[in-house]
Amino acid sequence: MIERIGFAAELAAYTDRNGPVTIGLAGAGQMGTDIVVQIALMTGIRIGAVAANSARRPMQAIAMAGYSEDHGVVAAGPSAIDRAIEAGHIAVTDDLGALCAAGRIDVVVDATGSPEVGTFLAMEAIRNGKHIVMLNVEADITVGRLLARKAREAGVVYTGSAGDEPASTLELISFAQSLGMEVVAAGKGKNNPLRHSAIPEEYEEEARQRDMNARMLVEFIDGSKTMVEMTAIANCTGLRPDVPGMHGPEATGDNLGQVLCTAEDGGILSKTGCVDYTIGKGVAPGVFCVVKPRHPRAIERMADLKVGPGPCFALIRPFHLTSLETPLSAARAVMYRRPDMVPVDRPVAECGAIAKRDLKPGEMLGRIGEADYRGYAMTWDDARARRALPLGLVEKSRVVRPVKAGELVTHDNCASDDSLLVTKMRAELDAVDGRFAD
Repeated sequence: MIERIGFAAELAAYTDRNGPVTIGLAGAGQMGTDIVVQIALMTGIRIGAVAANSARRPMQAIAMAGYSEDHGVVAAGPSAIDRAIEAGHIAVTDDLGALCAAGRIDVVVDATGSPEVGTFLAMEAIRNGKHIVMLNVEADITVGRLLARKAREAGVVYTGSAGDEPASTLELISFAQSLGMEVVAAGKGKNNPLRHSAIPEEYEEEARQRDMNARMLVEFIDGSKTMVEMTAIANCTGLRPDVPGMHGPEATGDNLGQVLCTAEDGGILSKTGCVDYTIGKGVAPGVFCVVKPRHPRAIERMADLKVGPGPCFALIRPFHLTSLETPLSAARAVMYRRPDMVPVDRPVAECGAIAKRDLKPGEMLGRIGEADYRGYAMTWDDARARRALPLGLVEKSRVVRPVKAGELVTHDNCASDDSLLVTKMRAELDAVDGRFAD
């Protein structure tokens, strides 16, 4: 028998004292299904309820996790959800509000990917005194700073998810900072080929083979997801894109530390403290932090330990387990009231949108990963000056002036849907920031 150590032992001890951490999960797509299956393999944590538009996908996920046919129980309302959990079942509901209001739920996990749904879910969780784990970076980069503020005021935890690339990158940044190293750059290796003009119709077959939604696959391929994730890292650390859209060099695991460093050290960056990504081999599916030790002796030692030639070195975590690690953030939120990833309380970066095609007045724009636009990471100051429309507000916005392919979508050429909660909350955040005061 292998003894549990570290966090595994702490989680087991917590469970002995308090019972398992109980999760309310929103979304039963690829990520949500992963979470249901993963939690079935863990000690000290359980799924209490799953919310989705219909019961079909949650029931499929529950069956895939190895539970009996009657383990998933359709439940309407908070009391019914609680009764199902108390009876040892997983409640299945189409009511996000009921999921958040159920008394037996300790923490809510958002695996929907929708800025609007994620904003509503987070607000409902906070209103009901529940911690919230956002596996929804699109919502986080749009209004996460305000949601985190409201969560603090309510005495609950708002956090990004362990295993997602931003949180995995933050682990390396924290490690480097703890050792007193200068953080030169941080980011990810891009997993999929980069093709800015990608549209879902071209990737239906690949999506089927990978058990993915074609729109979601295109969000990765056209670069939007990378822009979103790097914006999230920036907003949690103060690192910034060196140039709009970032550099995205073809740096490999072997030379990353010599490419994503300053020109003074032989690299391409104009300054230290940048967020970026690479399309070169040997980094994806991992994340990295390029560091510069502050003493010649430390540089000498790292070179001697084969980390690289110096003076800058790439610390690489060669994997991220996405939704499989999400339960760890949920458990830490409940056990320690500690977030794994939370935005700093000041504006840092913005993810805007670049038109993929010519957009005509009167058109209503679709979702991220479709044929209309792609994400574009910028500093907050640059986005403010150019009146960039945040990516999370572009869906359902209406074109009011012609936008050429390759141009930035702005508040001047597109009008966001003012009826959406995410739009209203972003307006509240912008008013506090004084975004358009000048």
